[in-house]
Amino acid sequence: VRFPAGQRDHEGRALKVPHMGWNTVHQTRSHPLWEGIADDERFYFVHSYYARPTDQGLEVGRSEHGIGFTSAVARDNIFAVQFHPEKSQDSGLQLLSNFVQWRP
Repeated sequence: VRFPAGQRDHEGRALKVPHMGWNTVHQTRSHPLWEGIADDERFYFVHSYYARPTDQGLEVGRSEHGIGFTSAVARDNIFAVQFHPEKSQDSGLQLLSNFVQWRP
């Protein structure tokens, strides 16, 4: 789903699309890949679209950019994120390290 044009933040400023920059990810469900990463940690995003899962039980991370959106999903041996772990400094490196060590 594309971010809506003309969306405004809580201070009335127009939100830019694409959504580029640092944003927090709220962990909506525990998962081994979140190990060692604080809830509401910041990750780096570059995107104009976001996923809207039909099964909300798949959501493991949520963020805000004018509207709330799913930023991470997981099922079985699949873990997908909307942000760029490789550009997200220490938290991104921790997530990638967790992925390499993960044995689903």
